[in-house]
Amino acid sequence: MEGFVTDWLGLLARWFHVIVAIAWIGESFYFVALDNGLRPARDPSQMPKGVFGEFWHVHGGGFYHMQKYTVAPPNMPEKLHWSKWPAYTTWISGFALLTIVYLSSPNTYLIDRNVLDMGPVVAVSSVLGFLVVGWIVYDSLCRLLGNRDTLLGVCVGLYVLFASYVACHVFAGRAAYLIIGAMLATMMSANVVMVIIPGQRKMVDAMLRGESPNPIYGKRGKQRSVHNTYVTLPVVFAMLSNHYAITYTHPYNWAVLALIMLAGALIRQFFVMRHRGRVLWYLPLIGIVLLLGAFAWTLPKTVAVAAVPAGSSAPKLVDIEPIITQRCAQCHAAHPTMMGSAPAGVLLDSADAIALNAPRIYQQAVQLKSMPLGNVTHITDEERAKLGQWFMTGAQR
Repeated sequence: MEGFVTDWLGLLARWFHVIVAIAWIGESFYFVALDNGLRPARDPSQMPKGVFGEFWHVHGGGFYHMQKYTVAPPNMPEKLHWSKWPAYTTWISGFALLTIVYLSSPNTYLIDRNVLDMGPVVAVSSVLGFLVVGWIVYDSLCRLLGNRDTLLGVCVGLYVLFASYVACHVFAGRAAYLIIGAMLATMMSANVVMVIIPGQRKMVDAMLRGESPNPIYGKRGKQRSVHNTYVTLPVVFAMLSNHYAITYTHPYNWAVLALIMLAGALIRQFFVMRHRGRVLWYLPLIGIVLLLGAFAWTLPKTVAVAAVPAGSSAPKLVDIEPIITQRCAQCHAAHPTMMGSAPAGVLLDSADAIALNAPRIYQQAVQLKSMPLGNVTHITDEERAKLGQWFMTGAQR
């Protein structure tokens, strides 16, 4: 019953997280496109005082005329929309999902004793530490380097690379990728909560007092908003990566993660520059080359399997079925004992199901060694080798 409830909580949290994340990303992408698409007015005399640029848009059968002020309008509008709740709810729902799935089951999802032998309290504390320290380091770099954007971008990129290396040497690979994604998402949300919205509130308060708002708040808000847009695609990949063991089980998984995230940032940069009227095809081409490099680097290699001793017969299904029953069926069964439902719907609780999933068993348990998760059922190297022998000799029944 506990697993069933946890699965439903995970489902609802994931669904809500995706909904609000779509809202936030869509709104963010739109305003980045709007900001970069602004053009000087053809007839400045027809524009309100203080307008920096305008943007004409046609969508849904109608025409829209957007304007942006250099600092603020002369008078406070009666109704003002604040772009904040999608960011807030995305982080809250994401953290809830992280808690329900990962933090509540550290031995299964966070800890891989082949990477680092640690207790559940240390593992959970380390995850929270990554989120907090990540924001502190990033925010400190932003304040220290100010508007030196190129240097700031390099420094933040190096920090993310360092954090990826550390995470992949502390946590299970699957968890490490998600934690780096959560760290970046925390930076994004904290930018909204700690910098963008407070700055906008100060500008509004100044206008309500009849004062001219300090333009520094607008400049800081825009800088953090731009950072958020570059981080979006890397974060989306990190959140999807748990489905793709070919990446996080690689011996240099931290470097694979860095390559794919860099590709995402470059592809996003292409669209940002395109909104400015500059089509830089080399950006997505470099991104594609990086992705192809990651693909080639992670190509599965045939695992060397010890030859069947002379005079012995190759393992048959009856020989490996006890291994699957003992090490895999606790999760991959119609009625699993360790989870609410079988992951990915894969069942291994009958001879027919084992035979049907022979290639998947070989890939996940022998080639990638990504299963069992965290090796919670303590499968041995000898048992993995026996599974490999069975598959390589034809997966005989």
